[in-house]
Amino acid sequence: MSAKTLLKNRSSLTHKVRYAVSNPARIAPYLKRTARDSWLRLKHPDHVAYYRAVMASDAGRNPEAAVGSRSHERWLALGEMQFTYLMEHGLRPDMRMLDIGCGNLRAGWRFIAHLDTGNYYGIDISPDILISAKKTLATYELQDKLPHLTITQDLTFDFLPDRHFDVVHAHSVFSHSPLSVIDECFRHVGRILAPGGFFDFTFDRTEGTEHQVLREDFYYRTGTLLALARKHGLEARFMEDWETRPHGQSKIRVTNPA
Repeated sequence: MSAKTLLKNRSSLTHKVRYAVSNPARIAPYLKRTARDSWLRLKHPDHVAYYRAVMASDAGRNPEAAVGSRSHERWLALGEMQFTYLMEHGLRPDMRMLDIGCGNLRAGWRFIAHLDTGNYYGIDISPDILISAKKTLATYELQDKLPHLTITQDLTFDFLPDRHFDVVHAHSVFSHSPLSVIDECFRHVGRILAPGGFFDFTFDRTEGTEHQVLREDFYYRTGTLLALARKHGLEARFMEDWETRPHGQSKIRVTNPA
């Protein structure tokens, strides 16, 4: 990403006006999104409940668009990108994987096909998107792999065993999460990581003012997230090799100290 992009503050009035002038066709969809945001904020003060309602609204129209894919081709490409990256980082069939915010298995179906039976665990806050995930599972005829697909309310992982997962993965989750949700995840993820395991997550990066747009999109400085992970006794590093991928988010890897 360019330095100019990393310094944008998408919540500022100046940015909104410039964007509207440059993209007039997107004004009406943005106003609809703003109206929905205002209603859902009023109805659901809790962020998880709020974003679950957002997902229900989006999934009702198009489950693939609900997980951030403009087309089926893009859905396939983004899933392959995540899968290929972890394969390059040594993902083996015998590893146990937790996919936070698994969505409708955009990448998950590839992980399920690669991993040994029962080694994939997917969690999401949205029952609507998990229904779509089950359809994806059937589409790719992966029922015999017995993946675990579970709805969750938080990121305490209280129903999962200690030191169990070799890989924990969260793609486009923290980009929609306030810092309190990320802090909760860091506070508990170390318990479920197996020795030598790692936790990869993407985030919307800014090197300017940290900001949010309509409670749906959150932009953080790299240093903020690295420091937050270290506060909970975790090691964290920015993944430079992910930056070469055609994706708008950045990636951090968290591990337990030896």
